[in-house]
Amino acid sequence: LEEVVFEARGHDLFFSTELDEVLAEADIIFVAVNTPTKDYGVGDGYAAELKNIELTARHLAKVLRPGFHVVVEKSTVPVHTSEVLEKILGSNAGAGVEFAVLNNPEFLAEGTAIRDLNEPDRVLIGAPETELGQRALEMLTEVYAHWVPLERIISSNQFSSEMTKLVANAFLAQRISSINAVSVTCERFGADVGEVAR
Repeated sequence: LEEVVFEARGHDLFFSTELDEVLAEADIIFVAVNTPTKDYGVGDGYAAELKNIELTARHLAKVLRPGFHVVVEKSTVPVHTSEVLEKILGSNAGAGVEFAVLNNPEFLAEGTAIRDLNEPDRVLIGAPETELGQRALEMLTEVYAHWVPLERIISSNQFSSEMTKLVANAFLAQRISSINAVSVTCERFGADVGEVAR
């Protein structure tokens, strides 16, 4: 990761401590915040805690300047979280601020994240089926098209995109659970789980 950062720093990648100024001028804003499992109240132990998403949306609404902004939700979130972002932004943004909220989940695997970023097997972008949503989709697609072939950039509505990430996580959890069960069976019969899993 360090090599990637140093290669891009100063021409494609910039760092700033002036967050509000940078956000106010940004065309595309990626929202990648922690969405842990709630540990209190309704949903304790199973629902996603969306406090960070909501706080981020409120902050964006305060600092965005008039013009069109694309807000891209990168976090793993429940379906319809993009609507929450839209409602908060729409209710609190200043006059002349236009925006569209996209969902663009990551599908990085531990140990291969840099390769997965450079050569993704797919990039999923969920966009509202509105004029502004399609404009935002074109803008984000143009960014990815610099290194991802267009046939690997898949678009859907934002709710399908949010659901796709949850389903991918569920499939991964099922695969891990299954291989753990297979491992126990292999041990019992003297089979090699590594060979079975190939």
